[in-house]
Amino acid sequence: MEHAGPISIRICHLYPRLLSVAGDRGNLFAVTQRCAWRGIRSSVAEADVGEAPDLTGFDLILLHGGQDCEMRVAARDLAMKAGSLHEAVHGGTVVLAVCAGYQLLGKHYAPAVGPPITGVGVLDVVTEGGSTRFMSHIAVTCDVGLGGAQRLVGFENHSGRTYLGSGVDPLGRVIAGSGNNGRDGTEGARYQEVYATYLHGPVLPKNPWLTDHLISRALRHRYRDVAPLDLLAPLEDQTEAAAHLAAFRLARRTTGRWRAALSRGQSADKEMVRTAR
Repeated sequence: MEHAGPISIRICHLYPRLLSVAGDRGNLFAVTQRCAWRGIRSSVAEADVGEAPDLTGFDLILLHGGQDCEMRVAARDLAMKAGSLHEAVHGGTVVLAVCAGYQLLGKHYAPAVGPPITGVGVLDVVTEGGSTRFMSHIAVTCDVGLGGAQRLVGFENHSGRTYLGSGVDPLGRVIAGSGNNGRDGTEGARYQEVYATYLHGPVLPKNPWLTDHLISRALRHRYRDVAPLDLLAPLEDQTEAAAHLAAFRLARRTTGRWRAALSRGQSADKEMVRTAR
């Protein structure tokens, strides 16, 4: 069915001033710009602490990263938004959650220092604080139903070790880097239309395939009678492809340095090396 007038998606950016480290706000810019290039309108609402919008009214929700102190503030406030968020997720609203946002969607995050932070339980995942940080370029292979595996690149910077529970699939498998916990080779989580990851960078500008996937799923949420991929005209992505390749090479180069360090008997995180395949 054709729709009169321009098509559009509704975006909610949760805690834009509280949770937006490592350039994560660039994810919003990537979505809105790729929409604009195609003539798709996007309306953006920001929801900070103390604001309680009806999250079921949005097609895409963004929840980004922050430090433990900011997480505690966000966790208290997000508890008041939990009902609306659960309803939105189970109604097909698309969610991109990065790092702290990922942990807050889980059951709890227990940092190495301080009391546990209770999440909203959208995802059956738990996170425990570690004594060292996973901080490196990372590459992941993902299969989100696009007819084949896709490669995701970014930068991870977290001490949390996240473990997936029942009904939650990993967003991808680690090619180079550490991922969720440095042990099981998984990175991120996927449930319903929730896409959670530890990848900063921001992640979307260097991975236009994921940006377009989120846009297409958001369009499907709003226009259920339209095949969403039909609405996404191809774009010239030479710059994005170059950035993606450069990030992938950095991830592989970092892996090579870890392996060389081990072979020389220098200090290195063996689990990080073992899973960086």
